[in-house]
Amino acid sequence: MRFVDEVKINVKAGDGGRGCLSFRREKFIPRGGPDGGDGGNGGDVYLRTDSSLTTLLDFRYNAHYKAGNGVHGMGKHMHGKGGDALTINVPPGTLVYDADSGELLVDLTAPDQNFKLLSGGLGGRGNARFATSTNRAPRYTQPGVPGETLTLRLELKLLADVGLVGMPNAGKSTLIRAVSAARPKVADYPFTTLVPNLGVVRYGGFKSFVMADIPGLIEGASDGQGLGTRFLRHVERTDFFLHLVDLTSAPEDDYLRDFNIINAELKRHDATMLDKPQIVILTKKDVTEVRELASTVAPLFEKLGYPVYCVSAVTGDGIKALIEEIGTRLDHLRAGDA
Repeated sequence: MRFVDEVKINVKAGDGGRGCLSFRREKFIPRGGPDGGDGGNGGDVYLRTDSSLTTLLDFRYNAHYKAGNGVHGMGKHMHGKGGDALTINVPPGTLVYDADSGELLVDLTAPDQNFKLLSGGLGGRGNARFATSTNRAPRYTQPGVPGETLTLRLELKLLADVGLVGMPNAGKSTLIRAVSAARPKVADYPFTTLVPNLGVVRYGGFKSFVMADIPGLIEGASDGQGLGTRFLRHVERTDFFLHLVDLTSAPEDDYLRDFNIINAELKRHDATMLDKPQIVILTKKDVTEVRELASTVAPLFEKLGYPVYCVSAVTGDGIKALIEEIGTRLDHLRAGDA
């Protein structure tokens, strides 16, 4: 399935039905008087979050949405039926902007959240509404009011508890495959991950958290190098980062090089992202070179205040301890939020 995280759509509420111009005409009833009914109101437009959706792909194929129009009024005081309301389902984490002004209208993050986006037009009044003691045969009505219209820009920021960051080929996709049911592409060359992936990780019996894997960053990503920072928005909402470091590709004189490059790109994208806690993961522990370097390199990160884990997603070595640490941190954060 293609991953689409930004689209532009046109949305219109229903138009109100027009009022009816009618007079009662029955045998033996002269001057029956006006009996034109009112038009029905146009349908409203709502946005609703649907947890089964993880992409805006559907909007790529259908960019126009319209609620039902109100039915016109009829004779014999029959009012028109109101137009059917329209509910548009979007994935949680969708930001809704007015495409013309750039104004943020709503940030939909809660499950099954409903938001009234547009109001339908009011139905026009029929001529029966205008009868008075001095004007017993009014011959004018009201047209229905047009429904509201908006051009929207929908932007998706995935909702995840933990975000994976690191250089291309650092082992992010391999890790998320090892701890969840997510199955991103894995290969021995950079940029195998081209779209963000979400995985649900179980821990502590019946508890779980969501992990987000985004395409790898490189130096200069903020300026559009590689895949740029297009996907960084998807880890903006995470509670903390797992920063994966591949020692097999690090120069011998600077094991912090890749780590500092990634953090510099995070800062250039949004300085507040560096305020989030980070756990440093030394990957590929199954490689002899990594096992030999881990005891030397880990203290370099620990001196900077970062907890360090050395793991192998291939053999599973160190994965259980890492998951327990993540679960403990999330439990403390959730307890604090409660």
